[in-house]
Amino acid sequence: MEPPAPGAARDAVPQDQAAQDAHSEARRRLDAYTYLSAPERLEHVAIMRVFCGTLLADLAVPDLLAKLRQAGGPAGGLDADTLTVRLEQLVRWGNLLRSNHTVKASSISEYQRSRARYQLSKLGERIQRDADGVLAEADAAREVSNELLALVARGLRELGERVTAPGGIEPQNGLERVSTLFVQFTEFADSIRDFYAYLGQVLARYDLDSAEYQGFKELLLDYVEAITEDVAFRAPRISAALDTLWPHVPGLLARLDAHAQGLTGLSPQGDGRLEARVQRSRGRELADWEGLRGWFSDIDGHGSQVDQLRDATLRALQSLLANAKRMLRSATGEMSRRRDLLRLARWFDEAAPQDAHDMAVAAFGLYGARHLGIPPATDEVVPAYASWWTGPAVEVPVALRERGSRAQRGRTSAVEDHSAQKQRLRAAARERAAARAAAADELRSASRRFAEVRLTSAALGLLLELLATALGNAQLRRRASTDGERATEFDLDQAHSEDAELGIRLTVRRAAGARCVLHSADGDLLLDDLELDVGRISSDAAASDAEVSVS
Repeated sequence: MEPPAPGAARDAVPQDQAAQDAHSEARRRLDAYTYLSAPERLEHVAIMRVFCGTLLADLAVPDLLAKLRQAGGPAGGLDADTLTVRLEQLVRWGNLLRSNHTVKASSISEYQRSRARYQLSKLGERIQRDADGVLAEADAAREVSNELLALVARGLRELGERVTAPGGIEPQNGLERVSTLFVQFTEFADSIRDFYAYLGQVLARYDLDSAEYQGFKELLLDYVEAITEDVAFRAPRISAALDTLWPHVPGLLARLDAHAQGLTGLSPQGDGRLEARVQRSRGRELADWEGLRGWFSDIDGHGSQVDQLRDATLRALQSLLANAKRMLRSATGEMSRRRDLLRLARWFDEAAPQDAHDMAVAAFGLYGARHLGIPPATDEVVPAYASWWTGPAVEVPVALRERGSRAQRGRTSAVEDHSAQKQRLRAAARERAAARAAAADELRSASRRFAEVRLTSAALGLLLELLATALGNAQLRRRASTDGERATEFDLDQAHSEDAELGIRLTVRRAAGARCVLHSADGDLLLDDLELDVGRISSDAAASDAEVSVS
């Protein structure tokens, strides 16, 4: 066996990396749907609707809180802290993006809530728009836009005549015709899919009475037959028009691109400085024309959509016939017990709870639960009078449930190795500790130059954490009045906080007229009438009193 070529291994690495990148991108996009199934999904949907209500919405927590309370609903009672948690979760899922701006705040908590502003991501807007469409859509049959099929056939015929004429088609006229053609075809195809999805949902029911069956029979025999006949009549003409136009499609697309590039001028093929993926309008890509052609003609050997439509209609008629046979058997009393079951359901609905239990035992043989000797969990104490219907379920082992034996079969599985997970957790803890240590070093190194330097987000967060602890530990002392009048000012005693692990200490003093300004990547923080002393904690008691005064 010959060894692989040297370039084969090198080519496999980029392909594997590309596959991993594709999986990561797909996972990231699917994570954006998580908020629709989370326990707080009603609050998340209300928040997303506020952002989708305006274009380029850039909102902070107070602005969003006011809009939610004005709108009412599930999210109207949220407080600022809970709303911040919801917004941060939506940011992690990819539905929202952060947009930081300089803000003015009267307190530290208000500054922390207002410094981060949020805006809608493109993926989040698309998902919320689709979710609102699903929630607002009525569960009813959608009419098929059958008249659009005639317009598609006419548009293809006229476009083919103008493209094959001497001199070709005028670019602007061609652009308008192509856009109109694909809008009409997309609307027709969507209406077909929605109608047949509803039809399949209805035909899957086996509880149709005579009146419902009569209505669906007329729907199938009249409406569906009209649709299939119209499609079967126009599909050969559309397919022939596409065959005539197909050799000229690449030239037509190139001529349209030369006339109106749209957003393609922003693609990285220009100067490579702007990385933007552009989604072209329907009909501006060759793949759109291939999809249109594959809808009416069998191109790849898997059948066209017209053939699938014909097969779906045949299956619908077979389901209708099966329902008709079931109703005939039910009328003669041969097999169906539908009438008896409906009478029993009415008895259950009218009976008292104890009588309903007796009827269930008589009708289905549902006797009391039998104990199999499996003890429940230690933290679940179930009283003897608890009903098996509402009581907690006990998990029965598979071996006992299937074979009636507790003996284990097969080889004992190996103990799961958690070393890789432990290493990841240790690495994450080391990274967090290193980040906090770097923030402490940054505060100490910039202690004499706070008005001149710009702190990072981590350093500002550590300083705010120490400041909040120091103010919480402070003791207020009334300042003596010099003019004999009643004193109205207070001093701070023992307002300090420290972190022994980071070796940093912060002391806060009140000084009238002092202004302490902290510049950071998240904005500017102004502390009025306060002085901050930042120092290093030392093992020596004498060195612990050394502090650096900052104002």
